[in-house]
Amino acid sequence: MTTQVQNIQNDATNEVAITSNWNNLYILGGASALLIVLTGLAEIIITFLPGGYSATETVVDWFTLLHGNWFLGLRNLGLLNIMMVAFGIPLFLALYAAHRKVNQPFAALATVIAFIGIAVFYGTNRAFPMLALSSSYVTASTEVQRTMIEAAGQALLSVGQSHTPGTFMAFFLAEIADILMALVMLRGRVFSRWAAFAGIVGFGCLFTYDILASFVPALHEATLLLAMVGGIASMIWYIMIAIRLFRLGSGDPDNVK
Repeated sequence: MTTQVQNIQNDATNEVAITSNWNNLYILGGASALLIVLTGLAEIIITFLPGGYSATETVVDWFTLLHGNWFLGLRNLGLLNIMMVAFGIPLFLALYAAHRKVNQPFAALATVIAFIGIAVFYGTNRAFPMLALSSSYVTASTEVQRTMIEAAGQALLSVGQSHTPGTFMAFFLAEIADILMALVMLRGRVFSRWAAFAGIVGFGCLFTYDILASFVPALHEATLLLAMVGGIASMIWYIMIAIRLFRLGSGDPDNVK
């Protein structure tokens, strides 16, 4: 009898510890969602600041920008995206945890796709290698050296410049994962329907925008409306899921109907 009581007590203690760990993950995920929003707002603010947007048509333009203003150059090559993608890791883990009892297979699938997309993004981003090449270009002493560095820079840009075929796969996987997770949210009822719809609309628009921007550059200006709608809707999605994750992390067990 004593052994049975001890086993029951141990099981209860383990259950409390597991619940506490999940709650901590929810809070971390909620904080990550808000950090994504803040990083996105920083991106918008920087764009509208004086000098926040610099036209870079050639690899030499990139070297000049990176040498003259390394932060703006890195930002234009996806520095803030690097941060946002990193915040997405705990966020997706928290969303998976929130749906593990209602739709574990598809929540897991969305999380796996998201992590593959993260790996592809980091594998193709060329911001810091371009920064290193810009320094080498400035210090090059011969025209032959500059020509070689320009060729190396062009090769990096063909892979790592945003909204081009070189970076399409990373954004494609990330947005597919986001749409799939929003569909899981719609059916799981852990989050509100409005949150799910915001995710579907937002990432659906961004997905369409990335296809057109990457493969139909002539329509780039016309598709900016899609990017704007997608950006606003995705920001709303992040805020709504952050609020819900904080509630889950505080111990609120009720599902949203």
